[in-house]
Amino acid sequence: MSFDWKLNPPYSNLKQDDKLIQYHASCYCGFVQYVIYDEFPVDSTYCHCHGCQILQGAPYQWACIFPKTSLYFQSGLDSLKFYNNGENIQDHVLPCKVSCKYCSTPLADEGRRMWLAFPQSFKEFRQSESVREKLKPSCHIFYGQRTILGNFLKNDGLKKFEGHKNKSKEILDE
Repeated sequence: MSFDWKLNPPYSNLKQDDKLIQYHASCYCGFVQYVIYDEFPVDSTYCHCHGCQILQGAPYQWACIFPKTSLYFQSGLDSLKFYNNGENIQDHVLPCKVSCKYCSTPLADEGRRMWLAFPQSFKEFRQSESVREKLKPSCHIFYGQRTILGNFLKNDGLKKFEGHKNKSKEILDE
């Protein structure tokens, strides 16, 4: 495995003033800890694709999208594990899944410029309704692959797309 990834954002980012920290994220065991400086994500979505369902062990994934430059790793760079599900390899090949190699907590999906963080790992998310409101999803993507049927997700006020947001057909609530 190449370790060049440590030389690039978000892993090489410099620490900013602690007063600018908006969110503290960590894995379950606490080996990996990072902070996010941006208050609002670029976007936030529920993804229902088969890959997210299987890799998250859940019916869908909730991801908040932040620029990779808005993160700082406080600890655990050597505790990270990467997986590229497109090529089925455990290596830092973008885009990839990022998790803790000790407790296996999924931490994020890393893209070329963006970090898709899972808000459930934010300390502030668990403590504040106003924070949950800031991170609220704008839509469902890959809704055509959803496994939850019935009225659970219908009429939640969010747009639903067959595939990627604004690049695929919108599915209307019945």
